[in-house]
Amino acid sequence: MHQSPPQQRPLVLGSTSRYRRELLERLNLPFEVAAPDVDETPLPGEAPRDLALRLALAKARAVAQQHPGAVVIGSDQVADLAGEPLGKPGRHERAVQQLRQMRGQTVVFQTAVAVVCAATGFEQVDLASVEVRFRALSDEEIERYLRAEQPYDCAGSAKSEGLGIALLDAIHSDDPTALIGLPLIRTCRMLRAAGLVLP
Repeated sequence: MHQSPPQQRPLVLGSTSRYRRELLERLNLPFEVAAPDVDETPLPGEAPRDLALRLALAKARAVAQQHPGAVVIGSDQVADLAGEPLGKPGRHERAVQQLRQMRGQTVVFQTAVAVVCAATGFEQVDLASVEVRFRALSDEEIERYLRAEQPYDCAGSAKSEGLGIALLDAIHSDDPTALIGLPLIRTCRMLRAAGLVLP
């Protein structure tokens, strides 16, 4: 296993998402995982990108309070359909409703990442927007997909890294892992700025 340099601060991922954990493992840095205790309710009239930015920073700050000497990553993703936020469906009926809303539409997945270190006062937050164009899906295709993959813990009810790619016509992004839940290009940039040495 990769050993961090002795001066390296510990790294904590402020998220219980297995998708984010798997993405962060790609960087070959040792890290811990901590659950952020943050209310994710949107504020009245809050735009999806503003919601994602606010929650990513709130999650990083919440975990940084518990781990003041660590560099903490917080992240949040909101699916944006014509300015309306779509969260995680949680159940089958809601996922059907979301995919019906999105068929034939372009949805912008707003993925925010924040890096915070309480000990040094370091704080940065950034946003990666991913435009996803959905095919004109039939009700039968929606049902077949949901039964096969059950993506009820994913914003917008589709996993692009799995079978969900078959629902799409196009993806446009400058940070390809953002759609899965953690924009690694931006995350690497911010971790370096926070003083971590990446392999």
